[in-house]
Amino acid sequence: MNQCLWAPSEARIAASQLSAFLHYLDETYDLPDKALNYPALHTWSIEHKADFWQAIWAFFKVQGTAGETILSNGQAMPGANWFPQARLNFAENLLRGASDKNSLAIIERGEHGRRETLSYAQLHEQVAKIAAFLKTQGVKKGDCVAGILPNSQYAIIAMLATASLGAIWTSCSPDFGVQGVLDRFQQTQPKVLFACDGYYYAGKTQHTLDKLKDIQTALPTLSACVVIPYLNPKDQQDLNSYRLWPSLQSDTAPELDFEPMPFSAPLYILYSSGTTGKPKCIVHSIGGTLLQHLKELGLHADVKAESTLFYYTTCGWMMWNWLVSGLALGATLVLWDGSPFHPKQSQLFDLIDEEGIEIFGGSAKYYAACEKFELVPRTSHQLTTLQTLLSTGSPLSPESFDYLYASVKADMCVSSISGGTDIISCFALGCPILPVYRGELQCLGLGMDVHFVDDNGQALSNAKGELVCNSPFPSMPVGFWNDPEGEKYRQAYFERFPGIWAHGDYGQLCPHFDDQNTLIQNGAMIHGRSDAILNPGGVRIGTAEIYRQVEKVPAVFESIAIGQQWKDDVRIVLFVRLQDGLTLDQALKEEIRQSIRANTTARHVPSKIIQVSDIPRTLSGKIVELAVKKVVEGLPVNNTEALANPEALDLFKDLPELKED
Repeated sequence: MNQCLWAPSEARIAASQLSAFLHYLDETYDLPDKALNYPALHTWSIEHKADFWQAIWAFFKVQGTAGETILSNGQAMPGANWFPQARLNFAENLLRGASDKNSLAIIERGEHGRRETLSYAQLHEQVAKIAAFLKTQGVKKGDCVAGILPNSQYAIIAMLATASLGAIWTSCSPDFGVQGVLDRFQQTQPKVLFACDGYYYAGKTQHTLDKLKDIQTALPTLSACVVIPYLNPKDQQDLNSYRLWPSLQSDTAPELDFEPMPFSAPLYILYSSGTTGKPKCIVHSIGGTLLQHLKELGLHADVKAESTLFYYTTCGWMMWNWLVSGLALGATLVLWDGSPFHPKQSQLFDLIDEEGIEIFGGSAKYYAACEKFELVPRTSHQLTTLQTLLSTGSPLSPESFDYLYASVKADMCVSSISGGTDIISCFALGCPILPVYRGELQCLGLGMDVHFVDDNGQALSNAKGELVCNSPFPSMPVGFWNDPEGEKYRQAYFERFPGIWAHGDYGQLCPHFDDQNTLIQNGAMIHGRSDAILNPGGVRIGTAEIYRQVEKVPAVFESIAIGQQWKDDVRIVLFVRLQDGLTLDQALKEEIRQSIRANTTARHVPSKIIQVSDIPRTLSGKIVELAVKKVVEGLPVNNTEALANPEALDLFKDLPELKED
């Protein structure tokens, strides 16, 4: 059993929204046990799907009409129909979040010194003005509006204005290249585009108007392109050919009407990473997104009215959509635009003290980098408000758990969460009433019928397998854009195990029992993407199992592992990026191998270890094992525009070490 690193106090458990939700269920439904533990609650939420999701609607006081039917065709996957009679508006639910309209909705910060705030009342007013402009452009329900924007108030305002009309929002971050944007937006054909004139990153000013001209020319469906003058005046280029955001600000705010929409009407179009072809355009519903985010933020992350919530993200990653939904709970969102390590390596931890952040989120890679930089916020910062620290993007290693509790704060809930763009939410995540065990995600999400299965689809109780979901949940995609028969959608998730969602992650359950052998907690560990699983000698190995051991070695900054076909088998090849100024020698190779061998098995030990100066990543920061494997095998990599640093792929071409034993 993994070591318990933290447990919530009785007072914290009693004050949690999850405890309040349990009391609500006790009063409303005939539960089997008045003292439900979390696994029992999870089981009830699966066995009574309609009751559970109706309870989420009622407990969080969703604005709209739910209708009498909660779920029809409830065994079909895909095909289940949630709240078929419901009518609601996403923007209305986010803008009603604060009881005190003078309370802060947004605190916007940036590496260039920017700090701006918006109250809920000001946010409502800004949304009304932009919605009025969109109406003048003929935007109506079902139309698509796009953004190429920094993580800023502008992106949130434009999205809410779009949603208020029943239209669909889609976005990229401004660091996307021209082709990366067009691979997405040419498929979704937006009617209006919001963009910035540039952005700041790592102390550099990046101008984007040249890119924008090419993008605008290639999108003939646009009726307007609105530019936010985001750069300092001295950095601005010619903006005369665009509608400027300030020009849309009328002296008085018009009335803001909220178009009532069906539960399953499209809200967002998100995109797959696109490293194996053009990105898939994944359509998410209004109701499914709202209910799932209320559940996850409110119950699993314990976000409450006037909580201060932060997640380091961009508008090109689903965590932005997740973060923004905190408004529906009346939270104050802290936004950061720029590098997480500029102007100081401790910059994001500074934000915790400066803005009183209670729930703080970042990527597993960010926390690993903090450890490599030897940051010790526990001694350099106050962190008195910090209650919960969230991590996603890749598995959070057991060693990173150790670092966070030793060097950041001992009394906080570290919640590693796992899900994805495909479901705009999580399958496994945190829980404010459960302990944190080293290396584990605390629990399976309520209402999510998650299992890990073998190749035959048989559930595994405590062994590694494919992550699947056996029954429908509201935030399943509406479908893919331009996939009217749903063929691509079914192929993506339901081909491996018909009628069951196969997510593409590889992991295992981590059950914990009390002295009477009663299950009291069912955590999970994710070992990597199943399509990147290594198979030396026919043994399945998750890449995350190797990364955890390699990155214990102080000289290694990061690594990437692939399986190379070699002599009728597969051998593991490990590429390492070392700390600046270091060179891979035989002694360091042996130290890496010993770390892997001592903590895993001999089969995990790579046959080859090769130094590289960079490792390719998607624009959302995920390493791309499959792209590296293709380069090593001499195959073309499609759509390198999906990568933040495509030039790094050249480092893996025609390596002599991979042509010899």
